[in-house]
Amino acid sequence: MSEVTKPSEAIRKFLSVAAAAEVLGLSEMTLYRVIQANSFPAVRVGRRLFIPSQALDDMATAAIASGGVVDAAEWRPAQVAG
Repeated sequence: MSEVTKPSEAIRKFLSVAAAAEVLGLSEMTLYRVIQANSFPAVRVGRRLFIPSQALDDMATAAIASGGVVDAAEWRPAQVAG
């Protein structure tokens, strides 16, 4: 019998602005401002904004690989195969 994974146990593909702000150590308002300025990746669903958790992971990987600072405003994800 296979175990059913509960949503809270699954890896979340998107974070709320509040959750992403907490992870980044920012205020929600600061994160909303950089999203509004098109300086941080976000997905809008209706009136709500969500942060792709993959974007946070990719920015962290890029910072580690470069050994330097990754500016979210200038960072662009790798091309998605289409």
